[in-house]
Amino acid sequence: QVQLKESGPGLVKPSQTLSLTCAVSGGSITTSAYAWSWIRQAPGKGLEWMGDIAYDGSTHYNPSLKSRASISRDMAKNQFSLQLNSVTPEDTAVYYCTLHQVDWGQGIQVTVSA
Repeated sequence: QVQLKESGPGLVKPSQTLSLTCAVSGGSITTSAYAWSWIRQAPGKGLEWMGDIAYDGSTHYNPSLKSRASISRDMAKNQFSLQLNSVTPEDTAVYYCTLHQVDWGQGIQVTVSA
């Protein structure tokens, strides 16, 4: 069974860059046909898919993020990362990494505040 765990700062200042990492165990991020996603849930709102990185390194993003998001991977460490630029308080949310939205990390609370 694949296990995922998010890590990163819990507090980010407005206009700065939010950086999160998802460590994967029990499976390889290069396994064929796998796609690894970042999903967030803001207070009082539903789940929002932010983007994903596939087994071959290709990436896809939610257009609503207006090119602020970037997903990358470190194959040697078997982990993938999210960077979100120019954050505002509206980016405050619990951030999750997932495999096909079936296996989920525990989530990490990120607050954007001065």
